[in-house]
Amino acid sequence: MAITMTPAASDHVSKYLKTRGHGFGIRLGVRTSGCSGMAYVLEFVDDIQDEDKVFESDGVNVVIDPKSLLYLDGTELDFVKEGLNEGFKFNNPNVKNECGCGESFNI
Repeated sequence: MAITMTPAASDHVSKYLKTRGHGFGIRLGVRTSGCSGMAYVLEFVDDIQDEDKVFESDGVNVVIDPKSLLYLDGTELDFVKEGLNEGFKFNNPNVKNECGCGESFNI
């Protein structure tokens, strides 16, 4: 089981962690939402729980709870810029369908 980040994603997160001034890393998870069933959740994490799994990618810690890991195993987190838009892109090999707006997915 593994979660990875591209250099662009790890650079982006590292900059925000430095600006924030503290933090262990970021938490990647899923929640029930949207028209397809599941949505990604990203947030800063200061403390980890005993059951959390921690993956290190280019010096950035990615924390995932066991339930979310079932849906995210093998995912690569990327940070992309397309024209005036920029944001995280989730390359998740487990996804079977995504909604038209790209906000949610199902397995």
